[in-house]
Amino acid sequence: MAAVRAVESGERSAAEFFAEPKPAPRPRRTVPAARPGGRDGPRAAPGGGPVAVPEGVTALLAEGGAPASLGAAVAETFGEGAEEVLRADPWELLAVAGVAPEQADGFARALLGPESGPGDERRCRALAVWLLERAALSGHTVLGPEALAGGLARYGVPDPETAVGEAVDAGAVLAFEDAGEEGSGAGEAGADEEEEEGERPVRLLVGLERHALAEESLAEGLARLNSTFTPPGEEEAARWEEAARRAPGPSAAELVRAAARSGLVAHTGGEAARAEPAALVAAARALGLRAYAAAHSEDGRRRLAGPLDAGGGGEDGRDNDPDGGPGPAAVTVDGLLAGREGPGRDEEGAYALDLLAVLDAPQLDAERAAMLVEALPDGARLVLSGDPHLLGSAGAGQVLADLLAARVCPQVVSRTPDPGPVGELVSGIGIGELNQVEAPGREVVIVPVRDAGEAVHRTVQLVADSVPRALGVPAGLTQVITPGHGGAAGTRVLNAALKERLNPGPGRFGGFDPGDRVAHSPAPGHTALGTVVSGDEEGLRLDCSGRAVTVPRERVARTVRHGWAITAHQAVGTRWPAAVVVLPGDAVPALSRAWVYTAFGRGERHLSVVHGVDQALPRAVERIPAPERTTRLRTLLLAQAAQAPEAAG
Repeated sequence: MAAVRAVESGERSAAEFFAEPKPAPRPRRTVPAARPGGRDGPRAAPGGGPVAVPEGVTALLAEGGAPASLGAAVAETFGEGAEEVLRADPWELLAVAGVAPEQADGFARALLGPESGPGDERRCRALAVWLLERAALSGHTVLGPEALAGGLARYGVPDPETAVGEAVDAGAVLAFEDAGEEGSGAGEAGADEEEEEGERPVRLLVGLERHALAEESLAEGLARLNSTFTPPGEEEAARWEEAARRAPGPSAAELVRAAARSGLVAHTGGEAARAEPAALVAAARALGLRAYAAAHSEDGRRRLAGPLDAGGGGEDGRDNDPDGGPGPAAVTVDGLLAGREGPGRDEEGAYALDLLAVLDAPQLDAERAAMLVEALPDGARLVLSGDPHLLGSAGAGQVLADLLAARVCPQVVSRTPDPGPVGELVSGIGIGELNQVEAPGREVVIVPVRDAGEAVHRTVQLVADSVPRALGVPAGLTQVITPGHGGAAGTRVLNAALKERLNPGPGRFGGFDPGDRVAHSPAPGHTALGTVVSGDEEGLRLDCSGRAVTVPRERVARTVRHGWAITAHQAVGTRWPAAVVVLPGDAVPALSRAWVYTAFGRGERHLSVVHGVDQALPRAVERIPAPERTTRLRTLLLAQAAQAPEAAG
């Protein structure tokens, strides 16, 4: 801690304590693929057939008092050397999804006996990595050493400050100097209000290698797009200007002009503003460019496809891809990264495109954003577009917020308002105001409840009876959203009640029946909504927005939930004709302005609020912003921008 204070005060250099030199600027690179489930990368999304569990792993788990059911996850995480890894370091069991420190401690005590103490270096190292992984689930790519040491202290590490240094020395954790303000750097101060570079406070940060590589690669990739972009010549600029004049509104025209002049553009706005990047892609395609729009969800892709199909053709009226013939201009980010959708890649491995507009950019975590940007060819145009008021990505990072805060590219702020009573309500929430709105067509309905039991009863009544009868929206097009999975009115309880009313059955396929609505989450932060089709010896067969998915039987319990009721994090990026937001009394700690904004904005035509939190709702909207995330991207972007004039000179 003395070292941290010395560095932050400017008395000492971090290099004296952590032998971690500042990385030199590197050429364009590929973010390395992570080992499946290893600590140096994200766990691979579940897929394929059953995992064979070696007999040695099964015996080791039994010896350590761990359940045999953990065998498949252990084999997935560590591969063929699982037994050797865990015998050498039993606390490596923390790398397996779902294992808590208390369980890893028990496993280690059973294997090591008296040798397993709370200060064991292996335990401290594993806990440090586990805590950083947990922080990543809250969006942080790095933490301050004090925060990490505090987490270690809560798990009984006797000398947590020393343990942080030892984890850095062992290479399990990396240390960084960050010449920026406290917090994420996505705050209020603009570039013109910042202190001189030499006067900025230096702070130490610690993080995992994969997040460090992702943010560094992303910053370099965005700088590369800026530096390799060639502004249009006079004739081409005139064609872009004509396209801007034909744009459907002033904000769309401003976006077209910004994209014409720059390789990187940030665009922000609400739900109605999604039409603006769609108009840009349509205009670019009409100019003969290979242009695509990528959305977070399949629903978002479908909503883009209509405007693009209507306006995205060339002069002959077709949806032109100059190098590939007709092709859909709207894709999903995951589909593009997986190679299922989009233009494919050229001989150098880059996407065969000239312009990419990424909608729902707040849902991009640093790792996916880095992979996406790395695959863009030199000279391409990239537009990152999204609603900054929404809940952020499920993974680590805050790409759009950091890009906006760094101010290293043109920014277009949409002036297109969201229509209707629901749009008016949500727009007010975005600026911290929970206003009453006129809803002559019952577009917004508040249903007060006294307790969780009444909340569940009224929710089922709304979905199954009131909304279909009064508004003509069938139950299948109404989505229930609640803050969490647990509790007396969480997704588990609500889904059980909704299934009993809407699709009763014995749950013959691992608790599911044909026709059940489900949420399939093959990896953290990746949720696909769908319907159960059938089940057999191969697994549970789902229809996820027209895409057939088979979930192996051994993965059903941990990756599939019923989906009549979901959380706001699962719902982001998708909208339904009607949404029922359930706020039971125990939901108060989960409420924030971003949560309310996201949940209330999921209904296109109708919003019902089952309201059991009294004044906690307006208080959350007015006073509780989304929790800040600690990241390095803003600082890295500023450093890249500072180097650009030097390179040009």
